[in-house]
Amino acid sequence: MKRTINPVFLRIALRYGAGALAGYSLLPKDITDMLANDPELVGLAAVVVGAGVEGFYVIAKRLGWRT
Repeated sequence: MKRTINPVFLRIALRYGAGALAGYSLLPKDITDMLANDPELVGLAAVVVGAGVEGFYVIAKRLGWRT
């Protein structure tokens, strides 16, 4: 069975990640607000993560790993 990442979980992870980075003052507030509130950025991140997952799936199939 092929597993995919639910974009909802990715959005939640980005929000918590932005909050953690802002809380520890590792990123400026305007950048963390952008990460937490921009649905296009969340969509882009979902595409990148999805492409990465599919890429690892292809690699695993070629190397004969269990998928």
